[in-house]
Amino acid sequence: MFIAKQAIPRRTVLRGVGTALALPFLDAMVPALTAAGKAAAMPTKRLGVVIVPNGAPREYWTPEAAGAGFELTPALQALEPVRDQVVVLTGLYSVGAARPGQGTSHSAAAAAFLTGAKAKRTAGSALQLGISMDQVAANAPGLGHETPLPSLELSLEGGDTVYGVSTCDGGFSCAYLNNSWANTTTPMPRETNPRTVFERLFGDVGNTSAEVRRARAQQQRSVLDVVMDKVARLKSGLAPYDRRKIDEYLEAAREIERRIEIVEQQADRELPAIAAPAGIPISYEEHATLMFDLMLLAYQTDMTRVVSFMVGREESGATYPQIGISEPHHPLSHHQDVPEKIEKLAKINAYHMQLFTDFLLKLKATEDGDGSLLDHLMILYGSAIRNSNRHNTNDLPILVVGGGGGQIAGGQHIVFAEDTPLTDLQYTMLAKLGVPVEAFAGSEQEIHELSHRA
Repeated sequence: MFIAKQAIPRRTVLRGVGTALALPFLDAMVPALTAAGKAAAMPTKRLGVVIVPNGAPREYWTPEAAGAGFELTPALQALEPVRDQVVVLTGLYSVGAARPGQGTSHSAAAAAFLTGAKAKRTAGSALQLGISMDQVAANAPGLGHETPLPSLELSLEGGDTVYGVSTCDGGFSCAYLNNSWANTTTPMPRETNPRTVFERLFGDVGNTSAEVRRARAQQQRSVLDVVMDKVARLKSGLAPYDRRKIDEYLEAAREIERRIEIVEQQADRELPAIAAPAGIPISYEEHATLMFDLMLLAYQTDMTRVVSFMVGREESGATYPQIGISEPHHPLSHHQDVPEKIEKLAKINAYHMQLFTDFLLKLKATEDGDGSLLDHLMILYGSAIRNSNRHNTNDLPILVVGGGGGQIAGGQHIVFAEDTPLTDLQYTMLAKLGVPVEAFAGSEQEIHELSHRA
């Protein structure tokens, strides 16, 4: 690492009309040879949550061997390039969803996944649940308190995709299908439109009126163009390494903006009869990739340190013709033990995993202090249900990915005693993030195996 004699603040933001460009971590942000410099060089802790719907067939997901010598199963095979940053966890059950070994509804399972709380059965507005682990992190000093956005909640499916009704399975409000909760009564709204996410990250919070956005669009200027003169002045005082890093970051941001603009231009032409929101791609894969790329930029610029991304809601009826599966996901997940249907479910799991791995490889290639973003992140990946055919929430398909700033011992498969609470894992992750909590949803047992490779 090059240590600059004169440092610039870590939270430097270049402002223009309707734009606030946060910078990635640079060597020039580390003061030379001081205690403050040593602290600034410490890796920034970050949390990610990626949720996939409708479970995963155990025989295609769960490795046979425990410890470091396990073989990646078909559903996990895509993770091979980042295997040393992956922990597979077997035997965890969802506290609050149902009693161990018993089935529940998709709504109750989704509600409990990040909260460890039992949802109040209601179809109306009298919701009652609990705060989710991502929001506990977002409220903590050193995480959400240190960034412009305390947290970011993303999804590929909006509320209108849940059959257009307010009541989902088991008589529960469809609001419970959202995994992220601000408190006992309020689910966090999730953003599905990449354009909106892009403007949240790069638009000036104090100057993002509709009039400003329209004026900018009429001028056909990139949101990044309005700060390029300030970027040029900043770069003139930086070392070559930092100048290159800024160029690479701007190139990535421009590419995302370009892809969003193409999507907006194509939407009306390709599907003139559908009033799809501008910015949401027609292609599932492009939509998912854009959201993952925006997630990376949010971390890289330190706009937020807490992101949850719902690849699909429980009960998702998405189809995947791009991988040869035309049946809706949720009905297919009620497979009645038909081998052909189970194989198709596993193929969907593997497809989601490939998209996730592409994101992980980008994190691994993105420098962050004395390591990469992947080195300094910890990501919880999994589903709220194991077997949709039985609606069971024990032995969930769960991964922890990333180095966690040196706190996660990857490359292992941890097998727990039957029905170990998932909240033990979530409490452990919060503790490793430095979140000052004595317990989470009743759990105060730290999982030490996560820090020591078997």
